[in-house]
Amino acid sequence: MRPTPQKIAVLGAGSWGATFAKVLADSCADNGTTVQLWARRAEVAEEITSKHTNSTYLKETVLPANIIASSDAAAVLADAEMVVLAVPAQQLREQLRNVAGLIPAGAVIVSLMKGLERGTDSRMTEVIAEELDRTQDEIAVVSGPNLAMEIAREEPTASVVACPDGDTAAWIANACSPDYFRPYTNTDLIGVEIGGIVKNVIALAVGICDGRGMGDNTKASVITRGLAETTRLALAIGGKLETMSGLAGLGDLVATCSSPLSRNRTAGRYLGNGLTLEEVNDTMTQTAEGIKSARAVLDLGRNVQVEMPITEAVVMVLEGKLTVSAMAERLLGRELKSEGEGS
Repeated sequence: MRPTPQKIAVLGAGSWGATFAKVLADSCADNGTTVQLWARRAEVAEEITSKHTNSTYLKETVLPANIIASSDAAAVLADAEMVVLAVPAQQLREQLRNVAGLIPAGAVIVSLMKGLERGTDSRMTEVIAEELDRTQDEIAVVSGPNLAMEIAREEPTASVVACPDGDTAAWIANACSPDYFRPYTNTDLIGVEIGGIVKNVIALAVGICDGRGMGDNTKASVITRGLAETTRLALAIGGKLETMSGLAGLGDLVATCSSPLSRNRTAGRYLGNGLTLEEVNDTMTQTAEGIKSARAVLDLGRNVQVEMPITEAVVMVLEGKLTVSAMAERLLGRELKSEGEGS
């Protein structure tokens, strides 16, 4: 295995980008590794570097001293051996075009993003491969039950590092393994990525049910059938069944659908409470990727002939074609069939 990286660049200083920078810095502190964090806003970068806090996203959390932040992407990326991407999914392609010439040729690219690109239905690793002219063996994904605030508070968490090249996955895992963060490796990049994408849409559905005052039976039903829906899509495009029963599938789905810290569940709850989509977006300070990616998820499912009724219902709500009060009736009023046949 290659030696521990001496410099890691993280692009994106939101809650998950800053938290994962903390994970990396804590893990590699004894090896002299510097973690440099790119923040779009100069004042955020200044606060992180001078005060070691990111109060906008992580409240009072104290960040390690070996994290340096800057709004200068060229400085952050120079000589980086690992480049971690934590920008909003729908902005990724544009961001990569801005920095492609700054990323060192040998750097391993790690995606923290959980979304599909609208218009192309591309996974984030596919966008990265296209824009940076990289092979899949040079790109990895970190996914799983990754609620940023819990990890920032150093509450024990397990996660998955996925890359088709097992040695690369192990190298990344070794660099992000402080006492409170346990990364497992997986070579099923597609399955891990799809699990992280679709669970956001299912969490919107669960949040809507919660906002409508529906009980735990209803929400458990949506979560369970949502896992089946996610699994069908993953298998149809080359993912593996066992991934869906692991941390990046079931684990991430349960955390995102059940935690009040989940942005997507929260957005769904606001919709269930009667807020319009515009009001939800105005209320929330962070991106709920399920809102942005739901249509792309549904389109991808249709392209590979996978039935996705929960996703379809969420898209109809988001596009104003179905009221939140009619969503449960639509899902539960479907044709009776064997559980194994689909939703």
